[in-house]
Amino acid sequence: MVDRRAVWPDLSSERVVHEDDALLVVDKPAGVPTQAAREDEHDDLPTRVRAFLAARDGVPIDRVYLGVHQRLDRATSGVIAYTKRKEANRGLAAQLEGRKVHKRYHAVVRGWRGGDRTLRHRLGPLEDGVVRVAGPRDRRAQEAITEVRVRAREGDRALLELSLITGRTHQARVQLAAEGAPIAGDRLYGGAPAPRLLLHAHSLSLEHPLTGRPLTATRDAPRVFARWLARGEAPLVSPFDREAFDDALDHAREERFWLGRAALAEGDARTTAFRLVHEDGDALAGVAVDVYGDHLVVHLYDDAVESREAILDALAPLGFAGIYLKVRPKQANVIVDARSDAFAPGAPVRGAKAADEIEIVEHGLPYLARLGDGLSTGIFLDQRENRRRVRAMSAGKRVLNLFAYTCPFTVAAAAGGAARTVSVDAARPALERGERGLAHAGLSGDHHAFVADDAITWLEAARRKRDRYDLVLLDPPSYSTVGKSRFSTSGGDYRPLAARAMAVVAEGGSLLACSNHRQTVQAKLRRLLHEAARDAGREVLQMKDLPPPVDFPAPFGREPHLKSILVRLA
Repeated sequence: MVDRRAVWPDLSSERVVHEDDALLVVDKPAGVPTQAAREDEHDDLPTRVRAFLAARDGVPIDRVYLGVHQRLDRATSGVIAYTKRKEANRGLAAQLEGRKVHKRYHAVVRGWRGGDRTLRHRLGPLEDGVVRVAGPRDRRAQEAITEVRVRAREGDRALLELSLITGRTHQARVQLAAEGAPIAGDRLYGGAPAPRLLLHAHSLSLEHPLTGRPLTATRDAPRVFARWLARGEAPLVSPFDREAFDDALDHAREERFWLGRAALAEGDARTTAFRLVHEDGDALAGVAVDVYGDHLVVHLYDDAVESREAILDALAPLGFAGIYLKVRPKQANVIVDARSDAFAPGAPVRGAKAADEIEIVEHGLPYLARLGDGLSTGIFLDQRENRRRVRAMSAGKRVLNLFAYTCPFTVAAAAGGAARTVSVDAARPALERGERGLAHAGLSGDHHAFVADDAITWLEAARRKRDRYDLVLLDPPSYSTVGKSRFSTSGGDYRPLAARAMAVVAEGGSLLACSNHRQTVQAKLRRLLHEAARDAGREVLQMKDLPPPVDFPAPFGREPHLKSILVRLA
């Protein structure tokens, strides 16, 4: 069994920059929030620091005191101070409020012109997740002052040292963007593509809150800063760069901390399967890595196939029981032998074999998966949060699951108390696996029907019979053929399919429409659904965009591959 506390430690002792009986300074990894984002995740830095200190010192966590006085953006790394005794709070708070704590940051940017200078801007409040430079009449604006020193240059890129005289939200990010030199990796303010936000809290200088002695805590920026300064957006996998790969993997692990530890949780918090690395979204083009319990499943695309052995070598030290491999064709509509050892070896390529069918858990609900049975495992992990939504929506509802595959959505609907489910898929073996999955979860019953048929043909028959469903789930493949029937999202088939699905939605019911087609952006999917509603003669009461799971981040400058919209119809 993989040691998840080793793969996702609360905090490494190497990240302790300074410690005495009253003050603690740690080096925060990028990707870790300094404030709790959701009650059930417990991945914020103060919680993790308390857990680290409790385990290290052998005391109950409720006896660990940690005074929180600072915050850093989740994407920013670097030094941050906490008090370990209540008596130290007043001294540290007074210095922070009086701007007597000197904070220096390092940032890598593209487009900085000239040399050292002081930036002065009036910044507005945080609105819709961003801060804007304010106009002269905006009474809500506050002055922001940052001293900038150029530390190094390479082509059009520069390493800057920033001294924040004031402490406004997103101050350095907004001001540098306003000067035409946004920080590399800054998705909010127009930075150049980079593996992460290249902003690091380099040092803190203050007086010790109890002794009054001068104290400077410093931690150099991670090596990705120097690498990006030297070469910009160079590929990380082809040709393979082990150092860059390890850095990107470490960053992905921090981003997935609460998912990695969720296997140790109980009840609805327990989750044992998720995506650890998501291709370009985690700066590893052509590589995806999924966690299935104690095993990993690695997906390789395009040029990453050439680095197969090096990638497997880099993942092996994580300590999972075994690693399965899926080699994906460049085009989704390219037909390959999904069970060929060339594309999907039936045995693990590293480590121990999993059972032919294993149980995974999402939000406390069990599902079945097969790791060595072709390119697909029987469950699409990017739909985890949609399955949770379906479970929450299904009580007493009639639920139709189209393109049901092995029916994970049906399991979720049944667990939520659906009055009736109908699962439609052209493949009878997939539906048989769905029935087995429902039984495994203890949810079998005569009110669950499984129909082996082409979904498009079946929908037309259901419309004629005036069948109606309170919740219809539509997640078609981007490309498929069933007999003489062909479906292609890029060929314009999504709109008529959605219209047929809307025709069987009950009055006041909902359609959950999804698309994995990478060229179909969210705005286009919304337009297609509006047009489909007109074709079906239905009135749209509400159309709500649903965000993808956090472990499937969008590639830099692009939308996530999974688009999901919940449509409520009159």
